[in-house]
Amino acid sequence: MKTDIYTRITDQIVADLEKGVRPWMKPWSGGNTEGRIVRPLRHNGEPYRGINVLMLWSAAIEKCYAAPYWMTFRQAKEMGAHVRKGEQGTLVVYAGAITKVEADDATGEEAEREIPFLKGYTVFNVQQIEGLPERYFPAPEPTSPALPRVERAESFFAATGADIRHGGHRAFYAPGPDFVQMPPFEAFRDADSYYATLAHEVTHWTSHKSRLDRSFGRKRFGDEGYAMEELVAELGAAFLSADLALTPEVREDHAAYIGSWLKVLKGDKRAIFTAASHAQRAADFLHGAQAEEIAA
Repeated sequence: MKTDIYTRITDQIVADLEKGVRPWMKPWSGGNTEGRIVRPLRHNGEPYRGINVLMLWSAAIEKCYAAPYWMTFRQAKEMGAHVRKGEQGTLVVYAGAITKVEADDATGEEAEREIPFLKGYTVFNVQQIEGLPERYFPAPEPTSPALPRVERAESFFAATGADIRHGGHRAFYAPGPDFVQMPPFEAFRDADSYYATLAHEVTHWTSHKSRLDRSFGRKRFGDEGYAMEELVAELGAAFLSADLALTPEVREDHAAYIGSWLKVLKGDKRAIFTAASHAQRAADFLHGAQAEEIAA
């Protein structure tokens, strides 16, 4: 069991790093932390320590949890709350030691020896739990002075008809339920960063089978088809940023794709032309939605 827990934790952190995600950092602020980095907290407000901090930060980034509080199933139940059906918990560990009395083979004398152990258990973020007191969900505070909205960009993305949702720490497009997830507008350092990030995710949104039906044969995270789609979204965001007079946002996680893009481009001299063509089609599709909105 000890080896299994060590392996699981190590594999998770390695996987994060290989994806260009550092579990101890995130590209935007969230919650009510005023932009500060905060440790994950137990149900009683006590901060987690050591490896548990990295594990819970990693889970919070992956699952878009803005609240820093975590608790066990039993702790939630004791407060009259309950974990929502279907929610999956996150592994944390408890390190301790047991004292064992052993006899020396040579002398026969008994001596105490401490044997360290690592025990794993499951916790849930308060955003996975219903019925908790309001103190676990403090109202978010702006991390910076109010950002001015850019009307041309607001109108453009509204006219696309994309289902754009806000909350959490990550920006992504979810192809199954077909929506774009964005952190709150106020969590970005400036308005251009928000809209340029949104342009990237809305370009992904055009790949849906009901729109441009773009897949490049991708089957799993990190394969060549995935790298091509990310390159299309990168170029599409650049095209749209230029069209909307925005400053393109170089997101921290984009660096993770550079190696895969190089592999694709070196393996196919036409790949960049293909990507640019699909990016232009995506931009054209989104611009076309503006005309439809005006006609309607």
